[in-house]
Amino acid sequence: MHAYDLLKPLAFRLPAETAHSAAHTLLDAIQHTRFERALATRYAVDDERLHTKVFGLDFPTPVGVAAGFDKNAEVPRTLSKLGFGHVEIGGVTAEPQEGNPRPRLFRLPADEALVNRMGFNNHGADRIGDRLTRARVDVPVGVNIGKSKATPLDEAPADYRYSYEHCAAGDYFVVNVSSPNTPGLRDLQNREHLERILGTLQDVGASPLLVKLSPDLTDDAIEEALAVAEELALDGVIATNTTTERAASLRSENRTEEGGLSGEPLEARATRMVKFVAKRTDIPVIGVGGVSSAEGAYRKVRAGASLVQLYTGLIYRGPAIARDINRGLLERLERDGFASVTDAVGADL
Repeated sequence: MHAYDLLKPLAFRLPAETAHSAAHTLLDAIQHTRFERALATRYAVDDERLHTKVFGLDFPTPVGVAAGFDKNAEVPRTLSKLGFGHVEIGGVTAEPQEGNPRPRLFRLPADEALVNRMGFNNHGADRIGDRLTRARVDVPVGVNIGKSKATPLDEAPADYRYSYEHCAAGDYFVVNVSSPNTPGLRDLQNREHLERILGTLQDVGASPLLVKLSPDLTDDAIEEALAVAEELALDGVIATNTTTERAASLRSENRTEEGGLSGEPLEARATRMVKFVAKRTDIPVIGVGGVSSAEGAYRKVRAGASLVQLYTGLIYRGPAIARDINRGLLERLERDGFASVTDAVGADL
């Protein structure tokens, strides 16, 4: 049993966002102290078979932290010491935002899920960009960029450009047009808006550049977004964001809360979308949605994901999750005769 299994019942007595803030405070306190080395010794898995190179960047393991956990780039260094091979910060908006009224983050314990309607609460591109400039992190740090709530849709390209220009110290950049918690944001997934936003960012040098898609898109809409990605020679696609749909199988009381659902109930659906995307493009795919175990991560890799990310799994499984997944991936690679995780990518296509 992990120590986290003993602490989790106490943490879960707190409101979800309060517990998240407390965890952030602890991770921040550890940064740049002697405890960092202890974390790396306990949680890091260093094995060449896990190393992978995607869109020109070197990743020590394929398991990363999804956007939303470290919105303001406050603890990417500590997260890397927990064994994560990359950290995606944000979503970042041009202007600081308070986000939606609290409560806005809800646990669904019986389903190992979360519902959030945070609304891109963040410190804004200026402050976050300053932190990125000063950060010293040994793994790639991605920057997830969203539209400011007050910005009209037709002014979105300039809004995204401002955030990129102030957070250019990141290692890769993700256009988030798929969060369900900013009014109208998902409208930006159509071809016209997407071409303008992505083209504007490419014109100012954003690279590697990725787009994050919603699991609620129709197959035709996904294919149209992929066509834009290929035409503009994007570097990657992230599948998927949270979903506004609710399966009848959900058991937890908070299943009726509005917002984006993440976690275990999204796992199979997200994996199917990874496979759908990977079959239709040679652009690298990052698989997100319900990753909480080595088996789930491996399914996404075999479905075509070059990298995987998690957030909700960290809440339910605790700080050892990256280590446990990485060790489990090594076991599965050996079992199935793959020399590296790269060799396993797309094995089920």
